[in-house]
Amino acid sequence: MSKKRWVQGLVLVILMALGIYAYQTREVSHAGESITAVGSTALQPLVEAAGEQYTGEHLGTFINVQGGGTGTGLSQIQEGAVQIGNSDLFAGEQKGINARQLVDHRVAVVGITPIVNKKVGVKNLSTNQLIKIFTGQITNWKEVGGADQSIVLINRAQGSGTRATFEQFGLANHRSKTAQEQDSSGMVRSIVATTPGAISYVAFSYVNKTVQALSLNHVAPTEVNVTTNDWRIWSYEHLYTKGHPTGLTKAFITYVQSPAIQNTLVRQLGYLSPDQMLVERDANGHITKTGGA
Repeated sequence: MSKKRWVQGLVLVILMALGIYAYQTREVSHAGESITAVGSTALQPLVEAAGEQYTGEHLGTFINVQGGGTGTGLSQIQEGAVQIGNSDLFAGEQKGINARQLVDHRVAVVGITPIVNKKVGVKNLSTNQLIKIFTGQITNWKEVGGADQSIVLINRAQGSGTRATFEQFGLANHRSKTAQEQDSSGMVRSIVATTPGAISYVAFSYVNKTVQALSLNHVAPTEVNVTTNDWRIWSYEHLYTKGHPTGLTKAFITYVQSPAIQNTLVRQLGYLSPDQMLVERDANGHITKTGGA
């Protein structure tokens, strides 16, 4: 064999090897795929922002994000009607949900705070005062040092993970009295901002200058206080799938859990990364201390 042919053969072998390696290690394209994530409105801003960023980086993919509340998200994913169910609760906490069918992907922690109309004249309540307000035993803001203004309760709808978390950890498992109910955190904030005497509760990510967030027992609703459980009204944010995810669903969840999102969007939008927590809470509400990040 001539030297020329030997070199040509070697080049061909190298090119074939490179081609095989490139095929085996290629990034799988999900162009043309679409998924739907439904549920928690507390988690919705993060999933929407991550979805927009992901589809911008992976052209041809589509991620549809809808609210409706934790109950809707968990029931829809259990039925297989969507690819991801967004939840503020562990699946086992939601009545009618078979948690064994679902796989939990924890993506964030969110603090939840009482909010009031800015004219009520109150910035701090005790837990006992908060309970009495939401159970109807205190009906005027002057009873807690505020304006002479009737209290107007605004609740999230039954099935809301935000409501369940607020009642468990903010109201010490007391149930709020029957009152006006809203399906989304954004609508709650809007109503509280424009309704004299109104009080409700939202995720930290929904608090803005139009409403007053309340301290409880002189502990401020801050991310730092959530990490230590000094502020006790918080929940994990879960992306649930029915069985182990595949395709675009798996790729998107991996993306949301990656440092690129955990260290940027998660923190920019008012959430905490689970790695920031100095405590861990189980589905029964038991707290254990951890190292944290």
